[in-house]
Amino acid sequence: MSPDQHNTVIRPNLKAHPDPDPIAYEDDVYQKGLHYERPPFTFKPLEWEQLASQRMSADTRGYVIGNAGTGETERKNRAAFEKWSIVPRRLVNTEGKFPKLTTKVLNHECPFPIAVAPVGVQRIINPDGEVASAAAAMEENVPYIMSTASSTSIEDVAKANGDGIRWYQVYWPSNEHDDITASLLKRAKAAGFTALFVTLDTFVLGWRPSDMDNGYNPFLRSDQIGVAPGFTDPVFRSRFKSKHNQEVEDNVHAAAAEWTRTIFPGFSHSWEDIKFLQEHWDGPIVLKGVQNVADAQRAVEAGVQGIVVSNHAGRQVDGGISSLGVLPRIAEAVGDKLDVFFDSGIRSGVDIAKALALGAKMCLIGRQYIYGMALGGQGGVQHVLKSLCGDLELTLHLSGIPSLSREHLNKDVLVREDEL
Repeated sequence: MSPDQHNTVIRPNLKAHPDPDPIAYEDDVYQKGLHYERPPFTFKPLEWEQLASQRMSADTRGYVIGNAGTGETERKNRAAFEKWSIVPRRLVNTEGKFPKLTTKVLNHECPFPIAVAPVGVQRIINPDGEVASAAAAMEENVPYIMSTASSTSIEDVAKANGDGIRWYQVYWPSNEHDDITASLLKRAKAAGFTALFVTLDTFVLGWRPSDMDNGYNPFLRSDQIGVAPGFTDPVFRSRFKSKHNQEVEDNVHAAAAEWTRTIFPGFSHSWEDIKFLQEHWDGPIVLKGVQNVADAQRAVEAGVQGIVVSNHAGRQVDGGISSLGVLPRIAEAVGDKLDVFFDSGIRSGVDIAKALALGAKMCLIGRQYIYGMALGGQGGVQHVLKSLCGDLELTLHLSGIPSLSREHLNKDVLVREDEL
């Protein structure tokens, strides 16, 4: 399928409820406060991690909060945001309207410039796992990206997401398992996932001291958390039975190890292998994990529809460059040729504003919504999504930025603090 054909794939918006209003969420909190009612969750985004960690086991806390190596990459991700500051404009007449947060990506008109990032093994956070986050994304009208490492099947995630926009993320098996890759993509398409996100930086798990201190790899456990897409896949099940003369359920430990080796094969694919995905996926393809201009330009040449500027939030390689640090040059090089997404380090609505100003069309929210899940399941996830959008909307409004259009929100609204 050609890139032009990909660009014609449009999924109608079937939502039956109005778009959530972040400002109304703030108003509701203050109105309830008049009756001495306090919100169940804090609105301080930098406290979500600490509060969530108190509810996690040592294994879960190490997996969710831990980073590669010394955590240098993750610290750079966060520090990069503070290097940029918004320069507000005054006496901007917005004709009585708050900023419009709509953005168009992958042929979808989205009311907010955020998507729920692909995060695996969510049942270690909350028993409802992906069902809770997929339902929350639907309710808040935010695109949901499902991880291949989910603890819930593709079909059950789709059911929980209802009429929401949903995209599928694949940890890409090696070429000898092309039949499994094709099966996953076929199932995702049948379940209403309209775009494919391909993670490029995790063909083997990184050096993660927190997990190693706990001796904890969630994909190898016999509790079946993190392997649901594989254990429910007919091609993987058939392969396993032919090799072991057993059903997956008869030897869960061996099946989990085999599935883990399948989706984390140890070695990277090549640029030429993207053709296989294009032949087996009828829709936009987005490459996740791009960190330099040359790779972004290769993505354009390969005919994909998007990239995610991401370093996996510092979980895969230590000592790497910050994602926000490389975003401007990547966006300037290829931003008019494909959709540029951003991931890694976002903690607040202000962070979203800065990433959008530096060239991203949409930001992926990862750890923050997971903290919300730990604090309150689906309701906690919805709280985080509403809070981030409310923070973003008021930040833009009070800074004299009437919309997300490049005319209003671009690099010119920022300055680097070290250059003042």
